[in-house]
Amino acid sequence: MSCRSVFSVIGIDQCDRDILNAIHLCKEQDAHLSVLIVSLAPTPMGGYGVVVSGAWLLEREADIAAMKKREKQIISLVQTAGLKADVDSYYCEKDWADEIIGQRARFSDVTIIGPDLLHQPALKTPALSGALFHSGRPTLVVPTGARATLRPHNVMLAWDGRIEAVRAAREAVNVMATAVDVHVAIVDGDSAEVSDSRPRANIAAYLARHGIKVKVDRLRTRGTSVADLLKQHASEISADMIVMGAYGHSRLRERLFGGVTRTMIETSPIPTFMMR
Repeated sequence: MSCRSVFSVIGIDQCDRDILNAIHLCKEQDAHLSVLIVSLAPTPMGGYGVVVSGAWLLEREADIAAMKKREKQIISLVQTAGLKADVDSYYCEKDWADEIIGQRARFSDVTIIGPDLLHQPALKTPALSGALFHSGRPTLVVPTGARATLRPHNVMLAWDGRIEAVRAAREAVNVMATAVDVHVAIVDGDSAEVSDSRPRANIAAYLARHGIKVKVDRLRTRGTSVADLLKQHASEISADMIVMGAYGHSRLRERLFGGVTRTMIETSPIPTFMMR
């Protein structure tokens, strides 16, 4: 992946941490920054089929004014940083937000989701859904205390042989090519492909053709969840980025029972590069 455009989603009530992460990433990559400020409209009591109240209209006007004020603040930040950037805002109902975000994300090389957004429950879900399910582009999730980068020193590729992992590996080839160490982590029992050595040789050979030397690590769960095992192994090898496929199971199953993707988004201490 050659990164020439970064997409950042933020809310009107966030501090500047996420946008500063995006600015840092754009400076590192000499990339254009596209920012979308999203404000979620309150649903009228009784739904949209009723006559809305004056209080609801006043709240809507106040939200739009706050969004426009935030837009001016972000424009000032990116101008001060000297970046090539475009800043836009959108006021929409929550049910439409994921598609709107996904459509905007399609025209950037990567979407960055920062720690402030991850702590905004109302906007977090549509932002992640839009980036992962509606954009066709990779997403970089940056947790609290981590630095946004596409030039990690040590990468762990979580490999299960599924198409989502294939896409993630393909999109992250240039990222891994610049790393000092790349580990391919395969969890026993997590993939139909781990019964013999051929899949490991296949992914190692694929990456080697791109000039990437990898170490293949076969991990055993021994009662540990896959997500916890991946995080533990990433810590043991001092990884500063995890590359993985997202939502190999259906969204309904993930929503009802949780899953590796959800757990990694919520608890990984290092940046996670995801692709569905």
